Amino acid sequence: MSAYPSEYEFDVVLRDGEVAQFRPIKSTDGERMLRMFERMGPESRYFRFFRVKRELTPEELDYFTDVDYSDRMAIIVCQDGEMVGVGRYDRAEDDPAFAEVAFAVDDAHQGRGIGTQLLQLLTVYGRAHGITGFRAFVLPENVGMMRVFRNSGFALGRTLEEGIYTVDFPVEQTEDALAREQVRERRAVAASVLPILYPRSVAVVGASRSPGSIGSRLLRNLVHNGFTGPVYPVNPSADVVNSIRAYPSVSDIPGDVDLAIIVVPSPYVLSVVEDCAEKGVRGLVVISAGFSEVGGEGVELERKLLEQVRSAGMRMVGPNCMGVLNTSRTVSMNGTFAPVYPPRGNVAMSSQSGALGIAILDYAHSANIGISSFVSVGNKADISGNDLLLAWEEDPATDVIVLYLESFGNPRKFARVARRVARTKPIVAVKSGRTAAGTRAASSHTGALASTDVAVDALFHQTGVIRTNTLEELFDVAQLLANQPVPRGRRVGVITNAGGPGILAADALESNGLIMEEFSEGLQKKLKSVLSAEASVRNPVDMIASAGPEQYIHTLKALLESDEIDALMAIYIPTTPEGAPEIAGAVREALRDYDGEKTFLSVFMQSDDAAQMLAADGTRIPTYLFPESAALALARAVRYGEWLEVPEGTIPQFADIDTQTARYVVDKALDRLGPDGGWLEAGEVRDVLAAFGVGLPLEATADSADEAVDIAETIGGPVAVKVLSPSALHKSDVGGVLLDIEGEDEVRRAFEQVQAAVDDPEGVLIQQMVAGGHEVLIGMTESPSFGPLLAFGLGGVYVELLKDVAFRVLPLNDLEASTMVKEVKGYRLLEGYRGMPSGDVHAVEEALLRVSALIEALPELVEMDLNPVKVLEPGEGVQVVDARLRVRPIQQGWAPELVDIPSVANRARQRSGSAGCV
Repeated sequence: MSAYPSEYEFDVVLRDGEVAQFRPIKSTDGERMLRMFERMGPESRYFRFFRVKRELTPEELDYFTDVDYSDRMAIIVCQDGEMVGVGRYDRAEDDPAFAEVAFAVDDAHQGRGIGTQLLQLLTVYGRAHGITGFRAFVLPENVGMMRVFRNSGFALGRTLEEGIYTVDFPVEQTEDALAREQVRERRAVAASVLPILYPRSVAVVGASRSPGSIGSRLLRNLVHNGFTGPVYPVNPSADVVNSIRAYPSVSDIPGDVDLAIIVVPSPYVLSVVEDCAEKGVRGLVVISAGFSEVGGEGVELERKLLEQVRSAGMRMVGPNCMGVLNTSRTVSMNGTFAPVYPPRGNVAMSSQSGALGIAILDYAHSANIGISSFVSVGNKADISGNDLLLAWEEDPATDVIVLYLESFGNPRKFARVARRVARTKPIVAVKSGRTAAGTRAASSHTGALASTDVAVDALFHQTGVIRTNTLEELFDVAQLLANQPVPRGRRVGVITNAGGPGILAADALESNGLIMEEFSEGLQKKLKSVLSAEASVRNPVDMIASAGPEQYIHTLKALLESDEIDALMAIYIPTTPEGAPEIAGAVREALRDYDGEKTFLSVFMQSDDAAQMLAADGTRIPTYLFPESAALALARAVRYGEWLEVPEGTIPQFADIDTQTARYVVDKALDRLGPDGGWLEAGEVRDVLAAFGVGLPLEATADSADEAVDIAETIGGPVAVKVLSPSALHKSDVGGVLLDIEGEDEVRRAFEQVQAAVDDPEGVLIQQMVAGGHEVLIGMTESPSFGPLLAFGLGGVYVELLKDVAFRVLPLNDLEASTMVKEVKGYRLLEGYRGMPSGDVHAVEEALLRVSALIEALPELVEMDLNPVKVLEPGEGVQVVDARLRVRPIQQGWAPELVDIPSVANRARQRSGSAGCV
């Protein structure tokens, strides 16, 4: 019997937005199963057992609950400590790759998507345990179960015999199945967050009469900003708070409560949450601090808090946060203690820092950046940035998403969700912790270690997320994309009333990769018709200081109508006290009737209230204080537009991959290496790479000089002689590599020489010499937060010297492999720089994709160094000249897809024995 697979304990968001606990069944679940059976109606029992079934015998309960977690498996679903669903499979005796599945769901919980989620998790588990297909027997009347199978996205085979349907389907995940899972996930998570972002009523637990307290400010903000539903102060020591009747507890409130905002000391939070659960509250915002961010007992307190929230099916923002707000007229909810309330708009924001959240709202207010909703996620114990992306994906009030991040909870899910969301809504992010000092600061502030910056860059690059370095840059990009179309190209026109700013703009634009072409003679003539004779109209257009509203309107309209630019920047330096309002009015007039696709942005230098002047008639025009800021924001928007134009790419399936052989080699190596793992031997490395079609030259290992001579003669021609040693990570650095060795005497001398170069030789590799070619590196390292990180760059000594390396998070698709190769500066060598032979770029890309597949298939692999890889001339492929692979054991039954299963709110944390479904 296999050990209990605790890695398959999950908290799952159901179709109605509530959360339920899914976990493998235990032998102690008999009583729970019996109670669920007794709650099931006659029809549900008949559908499950195909006969009238009035009771479950003790023997049947033992059989159903006592599984071996391999050939027999069951997953149960719990809410409020009770079993409400179960799905199981039993491996077929005559075909161990096939298993029979069956499901049962409590009558009161049918229609919530429980059966669908059970099927999804059973297929994941089955795949990890060698099952390739499921079979189910279904009565024709059981339309609900048939609908679950039909909507799963798996390729069903269905036959009817003796009044019973036999449904067969492979459990291999298909694109259709994954797409359907993701649609269900998006709808479920959006429904779960709805009571928090769009509550119909709010209770403030900890509402205080003290004017300066957080509880008092929260209550005042909710009321003064016009929340459209009832607000219930909860304070056991006061009958009235801020002229509103107060209640001693949430359960004493006479009406329904959608959202409870909790502002009490941390030791009292658990009892408040219990009270909310009894009341039927759907959403919580826990402002209170004193949880995981302080370490020690706070970590355990947060674990208990999350367990309590999940067991009750609720969702929670926080703890240790500053609240949430939603400017939609349907709610007008300011559930924060911030002193400012931003204007209504189309930008949704999430901040992991409460203090910065206040600054963010203040900046948005002063810059007139319209906000749709704002969430301070705090410790992210439950609701994270991934949940918010799913909630905002189809939110009609949100067009741009802005994130301040200090850490990633589930980078793989972020990559999947962000890549899809960014196709329709720009995502702009600041990730703190770029430097070692920043990482330490982020760690002390949030209790979560910052991820490596190179992995963050790779993740954002692949998903289309626009990364900025500062909060100011974040808002510069956000206000541009919130109010203007995404740029269609890199051509920019600039108009100004002073030459200096125009030059600064041109320098900044071109240094960021944008193009300022000289305007055509026809366009220059059109511009000159109303401008001063001293004006320059080549681009930038310097209208000189005397230019007034009429010149701005004419020039703007002429350039907006032109097909010679994709974006237009208007710069103004006030020359008179009344100049700025007049020019702002001219800009508004020029743009009022324009409905084209050009991106427009303005620069009002030395004018603090430009944003308000440009929005005087309700329109919002992005404006900046200096041209460099505007140029950088535009450049980032242009790159985002170019990302949108690139197809999404596909992950190729290689028919010649032999995963079974590679798996056998790794398992045998781990038996030899023990629990800590280690580096594979040369023959093992060769077998693993060959199983995935990664080319290596002829080679063999010699333990003596005589054997080395024999191997060299068998290979023929010159050979490379390389020492094998645990201490020689870089063989060439210690004199452990000799090249172009030919002839018996040379081979003998080379064998002795490389062995003498180290104190711990374990043999010598004799390898066919690969002449010519360019040397590149293909490598992998495991990031603590991001998992496998694939690297490509110049190989040999150049990778250490030049650090010309591109990184990607996995899995890698075909387009990402291509851009990865072209991203390194050394790519020009592969193109045939200055008459040098070109390289087989297509083979390099294929090698990257094969290595990506290898890493995905072998999660035991934690480090890889293929260096150098010789890139031969086009059509001749690549050869891995030196390779090192390090492995370590993983938990049996674990699969990479466990990291990101749609609708799983979070991997269930280790539970205590007194609460929940344990």
